[in-house]
Amino acid sequence: MLGCLPSCGPAAPEPSGAQTQRLVQGTDAPGDGAAVALVARRTRCGGEAPVLLCSGALIAPDVVLTAAHCLSVFGESGPYEVFLGPTLLPEPGPGGRFARVTRAVAHPDYVPATHAWDAALLRLAVPVTDVPPFRLPSAGDVPVAPGDPVRAVGYGDTKDAARSSGQRRQGLLQVTGVTASAFQAGPAPAMTCVGDSGGPVLGGPEGNEVLQGLTVSGDVACRTEAVQVRVDALGEFLRPFLEEAPPPAPSAPLPLEALCREACAGDADCPSGLLCVAAGDAPARCLLPALQAGTYGAACEDDAACGARGICARLEVDGDDACRCFTPCEATVDPTTPEMDRPDVKCGCAASPGDLGATLAVLLGLLWRQPHRRIPGSRFRA
Repeated sequence: MLGCLPSCGPAAPEPSGAQTQRLVQGTDAPGDGAAVALVARRTRCGGEAPVLLCSGALIAPDVVLTAAHCLSVFGESGPYEVFLGPTLLPEPGPGGRFARVTRAVAHPDYVPATHAWDAALLRLAVPVTDVPPFRLPSAGDVPVAPGDPVRAVGYGDTKDAARSSGQRRQGLLQVTGVTASAFQAGPAPAMTCVGDSGGPVLGGPEGNEVLQGLTVSGDVACRTEAVQVRVDALGEFLRPFLEEAPPPAPSAPLPLEALCREACAGDADCPSGLLCVAAGDAPARCLLPALQAGTYGAACEDDAACGARGICARLEVDGDDACRCFTPCEATVDPTTPEMDRPDVKCGCAASPGDLGATLAVLLGLLWRQPHRRIPGSRFRA
């Protein structure tokens, strides 16, 4: 169904007598609006396809639950946003929208080598008010047990050239083993894979489903084993984050046109969507992830509107002023400023979107493939 990034490689030949329907195949999931895609923060407003990192589950208007290993490339302070909608790739479809992530926290007991406690929480800049979050397990819900059917949702690759990744799909699995913190499932007949990491696994009657698990791992071929963290075991991790008071309103940020002249002390000093970043011994500057320090001017739709030295950069996920002409500090510095006092920055982007996407595909594929260790006395591999 659900999918696997290209780094998973082609599937092995079907054994004689096997069903012809691929186990990773599933169906579209138009009604699962709380299933989201975790995306690398977009920096360009023209010609930049989203980079799918993982899937996720909306569990409160401004909180998304996903897998901790989805943060391994950029870290907890990295540039993220989530996508809500049925079609992310090859380009966002009608009705889809993005929400900026302002904070990411991995489970303190997460163990990368085994995927133990492989969970993370994301705080959104703006609450999602028109999509009901998934229902979290409560004391009255029956815990997941071997033999139970569960339904997984995700945006991953299908290993079918005609059905690309970036489409929200669903598929049925069957629980085969359970531990105190996780459970294992097999195909019934669908199967999760790399792009579905962090996605919801639901159980219970239709119309009253509960978020029972979070996809975190599986076999390399994405055919026989899916591993999920149990959401009912994450209470001590979820509760403080969900009950957290909203941060205080930031003071007046630096004006966009002064960012090459003024240093920042923290993210609160930066205009919305920018981060305060220090490089070496140079003063910290407000900048957009993947770009060097610079200033922002008029609203734009593409690079052509921004002159020879500028690009059309995305400050926010949407809005009339989300895309503004960005000019690197080197190109805006006062020519009368002595050379030694000029900002030591380079122009333009740090990496091309294409290179970024290929690198992330390889790294996330390696994270999915990490060997599992069998738990003594259990059929479950964590």
